[in-house]
Amino acid sequence: MKTTIQHVAKHEGQEVTIGAWLENKRSSGKIAFLQLRDGTGFMQAVVAKNSVDEEVFKLAKTLNQESSIYITGTIVEDKRSPLGFEMQVKHIDLIQEAVDYPITPKEHGTEFLMDHRHLWLRSKRQHAVMKIRSEIIQATYRFFSDHDFMKVDPPILTGASAEDTTELFHVEYFDEEAYLSQSGQLYLEAAAMALGKVFSFGPTFRAEKSKTRRHLIEFWMMEPEMAFVEHEESLQIQEEYVSFLVKSILDNCQQELQVLNRDISKLEKITAPFPKITYKEAIQLLKDKGFTDIEWGDDFGAPHETAIAENYDKPVFITNWPKDIKAFYMQPHPEEPELVLCADLIAPEGYGEIIGGSERIHDYELMKKRYEEHQLSGPAYEWYLELRKYGSVPHSGFGLGLERTVAWIAGVEHVRETIPFPRLLNRLYP
Repeated sequence: MKTTIQHVAKHEGQEVTIGAWLENKRSSGKIAFLQLRDGTGFMQAVVAKNSVDEEVFKLAKTLNQESSIYITGTIVEDKRSPLGFEMQVKHIDLIQEAVDYPITPKEHGTEFLMDHRHLWLRSKRQHAVMKIRSEIIQATYRFFSDHDFMKVDPPILTGASAEDTTELFHVEYFDEEAYLSQSGQLYLEAAAMALGKVFSFGPTFRAEKSKTRRHLIEFWMMEPEMAFVEHEESLQIQEEYVSFLVKSILDNCQQELQVLNRDISKLEKITAPFPKITYKEAIQLLKDKGFTDIEWGDDFGAPHETAIAENYDKPVFITNWPKDIKAFYMQPHPEEPELVLCADLIAPEGYGEIIGGSERIHDYELMKKRYEEHQLSGPAYEWYLELRKYGSVPHSGFGLGLERTVAWIAGVEHVRETIPFPRLLNRLYP
């Protein structure tokens, strides 16, 4: 019977065959211990000399790291194993013998590992991070499906920018200029006017020349957009969504969290509601913490976000930002028009902003005024203005950066480990 490591618990006492790679091995006299991986998990296989043919035991003793095999044996309980089971081996078929595998159990430098990212992904730590990433994606689909959102796919090639065109990748689109998308938001607003509540999940691109541990050139965004939803309701949806993601990881990725040595007591505190402070209060908090050079109208960098987050054991919303440092489409605060109804959600433990969101301007004349202020014109933007002419309604949306969220929940220091093949300022391969 053929199975996978993930499902061995269903086959206790049965003889099964698993296609696997040899992660590592050790031997002690008449017993060889093979550490296997098959993509679904990791387990130990025990080869006893007196239980197998001579050539099988010889093969077990001489197998090289990352050699591929079909291995057959009986699944037995092993309470010492993280998996809870191991295999008592009967037979091994060698598929391909690996020779001089470059990533050995010794320490390797980051640049070496990044140059061999296509192989580094095979390690137990990277497997755990990718499993958590996958679970967050699956949980996202469950959450939005349960809340009656429809999945919509905005274009990656666009003629318009949602924010600053200086950070866009310009491409030739036949005889005109186009950009790689930095956000699907503008198109999702159009979809929300047709379908009510929508979300997208896809790649975004920022030509930002940053080398920090929080930045990637290509990253993935979850972007919901909601008709008839105003700012405060949007904040509630955001905190429910993030709480749902964390709970999904706690429920389904305990083994991966253990591999990463993640302190789950910190994750267990992540439940809605989340604390909220205004931008004005954040400025004062930073001044009180010794950031004497921070002034009204300044944006926050990583040190500022970390200092704010230190006051909380949950993500914290920073609301009501100055209009002049936020995007043109944000709805003004009804009582303080120099502010906009928006919020950044800052993760605890120094991981920075994971969500940015706002209520969008729905009034045609106000949006037209914003167009004039920002010198937006032409067919690339006219369709977006036109949304305000035909049955416009209050609506809100937000974007969650997948890689920063994975880094925070998994407790990984750098976002380069949270995407299979990271694109960094000086790295376009592998």
